[in-house]
Formats: sequence, C-alpha cells, structure tokens
Amino acid sequence: MSVLDRIGQKLLFTFDPETAHGLSIAALRCGLPVGARTVRDTRLKVSLCGLDFPNPLGMAAGYDKNAEVPDALLGLGFGFAEVGTVTPLPQAGNPKPRIFRLTADEAVINRLGFNNEGHAAAERRLAARRGPGIVGVNIGANKDSDDRVGDYERGVIRFAPHATYLTVNISSPNTPGLRTMQAREHLGELLSRVMAARAAATAQPPIFLKIAPDLVEAELEDIATEVIEKRIDGVIVSNTTISRPALRSGEAVRETGGLSGRPLFERSTIVLARMRKLLGPEMAIIGVGGVDSTDAALEKIRAGADLVQLYTSMIYAGPALPGRIVSGMARFAERENLKSIRELRDSRLDSWASKPL
Repeated sequence: MSVLDRIGQKLLFTFDPETAHGLSIAALRCGLPVGARTVRDTRLKVSLCGLDFPNPLGMAAGYDKNAEVPDALLGLGFGFAEVGTVTPLPQAGNPKPRIFRLTADEAVINRLGFNNEGHAAAERRLAARRGPGIVGVNIGANKDSDDRVGDYERGVIRFAPHATYLTVNISSPNTPGLRTMQAREHLGELLSRVMAARAAATAQPPIFLKIAPDLVEAELEDIATEVIEKRIDGVIVSNTTISRPALRSGEAVRETGGLSGRPLFERSTIVLARMRKLLGPEMAIIGVGGVDSTDAALEKIRAGADLVQLYTSMIYAGPALPGRIVSGMARFAERENLKSIRELRDSRLDSWASKPL
C-alpha cells in the first residue's frame, strides 16, 4: 500500500464503516482516486459466455449498490464490475449499525439487507452509460415481497437491455428466508422463470447464479443439477458466510450477519472447486471470497475459477489494489511463459476439491 493509500485509509477509518463507504462512492463519482495506468496484456484476456473480459479481476456486488460508479471502478484496473444488489422497490435495509470492521482479521461482518434505491434509479444510471466496459447487474428480491420469484423476473426484464450480464442473488444471509431459495424444490421454479423472462426480454445477457459458501455436498449437487438442467450460464461462488472460523476480532462473537474478507478464502475456494467438479469444465464460474492479492486471485483460478472478484480487501488495501493484482498477474504470465492465464485453471482442482467442507 502506498503512503497516499495509507493516509486515505486512516482518514476513512475515522468514520464508521457505512459513512466511509459513502465517502468512497462520492470520491469515485468526483473522479478520485485516480487509478494506476491500466495493464493491457493479451495473456490476461478471458472469453466467457460470449463476452471478452480484458482481465479476469472484477469488483463484486455489494460495493456499488445503486450503479453510481461502475465506470470509475473499471478505471481502477478491474476487468469488469458488478453493481447491486438491486431490488424492484427501494428499501432501507436493516437497522444501523450494520457493518463492522474486523481489522485484525482483514474482514467485515455486514447485515445490510439489500439497502438500495430500487430498479428505477439503477436503470436510469445504467441507461446513461456510454462506456464500453463490462458491467453486470446483481438482482434481488424485496424483503416484504409477496412474490420473490416475480421480483427476479422483473429484474431480468428491466436490466437485460442495460447489463452485460445478470446475477441472480439468492444467497445473502441478511434477508430472512432468501437462502431457502437455494433448495432444489424452490430453485427449479426460480431458474425456469428467470430463463423464461430472459427469453422474453429485449436482450439476452448471460445469467449467473450466486450461491452461499455454507452449503453441504448434497445441496451443491442439487444446485449443480438445476443449473445444468435450466441452462444457466454460470455460477458465482460465493457470497458471505454465516459461519465464524477462528477469528481474532471480538466483534465476530457479538455481531450477526455475513462474514467476508480473508477468513472466507479457504471455505469459498473449497466450494468453488467442488462446484467445478459437479458442473464440469465448460460451465462458467466466478470465484469470490478472500481475494486480496495476486497469489489469492491466481489460486482461485487454479481451483477452477474462470474469473475472480473482490470487495472487502479494498477496504484494507486501498483503491490501488486491483491495479496491483492485475499487474502481478501479467508479471506471473511473463515469468511462467504462459500464452494465457487460463492455462492455470483447474491445475489445483483436485487438491482443493478434496479438502473437507
């Protein structure tokens, strides 16, 4: 981390986490911070689901909930950015405080609850975009909705014309009952209706399903079966965890919500590898959870990921992190004489898949 990044982090850490988040969005909206020169290396390009990603590193959903700064994020060095989660109607989310830094663990606990300004606000901003970069839209359901599957259908119809890809998020632990939609008896209907909605939309972007890291093997098998049968384009592994691995921060004991950051790396990577085994070599998979360095990003690829995403690590490493990771990937490809970073994929699949959940 540069001296400037350290100063910026120290300043932001004087504010509560949610205020600091808002200030970082405001800074990006104003053109700050300026990212490092974007690395362009053909060996980092990934072609997936008919899309050409300039590099395999993306910003995960949860940061830019209202599609305010996707192009500014791309300017930090990301190969793609995912906005949301967006619900049909605006909602305030859960009571504050609802974000907690676990600084000693480089982790965060959040119980935000899909706080966002709703479909209309996000659609207006995305429709005004003129940049060519890849921007996905993560869609969810309102907490008090009488028809949660219908909320996802509405998200597909509304954002299909504006999104490079869509993500169906049924894995947040902070909306009561949402994760039950991962169960096979509910998932089949959801995915069938989502795919029908895409077929009826004015555009047909790829659709990804975002799953939790807290699933057992039988649940992963059911999800894989439904994803294949319903011809979903890919899976994102994973969302935050409700488990509490060995942590040094006292907040971990006291606060409920989803845990993200470095402690999530092990579990999320095991689930990633298990899903790769279940889905086969052709299915697109995005690996998320604990990515905070070039080594961590490369290990996700070795475990079966085509692309990787991060979010929490930027809180601790600063806005220069994506540029550093992508530059590190380019140096690795040069050092190892790789023609493509994809040559790494699955090279440690068996090792990760054999680890206990």
